[in-house]
Amino acid sequence: MSTPIKNRYDFVLVFDVKDGNPNGDPDAGNLPRIDAESGQGIVTDVCLKRKVRNFAQLTKSSQAGFDIFIKEKGILNQQIEKAYADLQINLDEPPKDAKDGKKRNTKKEGQGSEVGQARQRMCQDYFDIRTFGAVMSTGANAGQVRGPVQMTFGRSVDPIVTMEHSITRMAVATEAEAEKQSGDNRTMGRKNTVPYGVYVAHGFVSAHLANQTGFTGDDLDLLWEALTNMFEHDRSAARGMMATQKLVIFKHDSALGNAPAHKLFERVTLKRKNESKPARDFSDYAFAINRDGLPAGVSILEKP
Repeated sequence: MSTPIKNRYDFVLVFDVKDGNPNGDPDAGNLPRIDAESGQGIVTDVCLKRKVRNFAQLTKSSQAGFDIFIKEKGILNQQIEKAYADLQINLDEPPKDAKDGKKRNTKKEGQGSEVGQARQRMCQDYFDIRTFGAVMSTGANAGQVRGPVQMTFGRSVDPIVTMEHSITRMAVATEAEAEKQSGDNRTMGRKNTVPYGVYVAHGFVSAHLANQTGFTGDDLDLLWEALTNMFEHDRSAARGMMATQKLVIFKHDSALGNAPAHKLFERVTLKRKNESKPARDFSDYAFAINRDGLPAGVSILEKP
């Protein structure tokens, strides 16, 4: 793999949804998430990171170092135990290095420098740990690591409207249900969608934390590719039409950065062209990037 990145990055992710539910809230009957005060739609950072993980797993699963730690139906403690096994550290025996102790303080749990070795191995093996960090202090214990890539919630530019649709399934699950309906065999259900919404999320890439996890230029390229294309491989009847419309990346010439992130984000604007009618397409918005007077040491990359 290449060496850890040396530059700080900040980015703006613009995506939209049409006739779909971008991120249902299980505590609210899976309704689209919404800010109760402003009416703006919400998509959590966890939801967006899940899609990045899924894209990486889909496109890089055959390559060493690009496994995914937090994946569907995964058992995390087993993966931590595997890291110790790969390091040939037997957790049933006393530590090899006397500095780590003469006996196991807790059965089948790493201690002392072993934890650091396991954490480094986990970072080496798993793309999402190098990227987003992870809590690995359960089971055999590989400690914790803070990832260099952090993201905010996605928030819609305008208030959203949630629509509820009645749907019919032309079948029933059991014979008892069929008998109750005298053979009509219909099941009613509900589906919640957003007619249209444009969402904006912000992200940050720390070169300092990248050095700690080993987040490389190859990892960064995969992150940009995932953010640009993740919705193309995440289709479902519930999500309708979703797409990344813009990814604006601010690259700093230094590891610490050359300008405050929030000031750079202010240069990206989205405004509805016609306030008198509801937006139903991204073309209904005027998108702009203010490139005038860009701080020294900062450059802009726009995708797609």
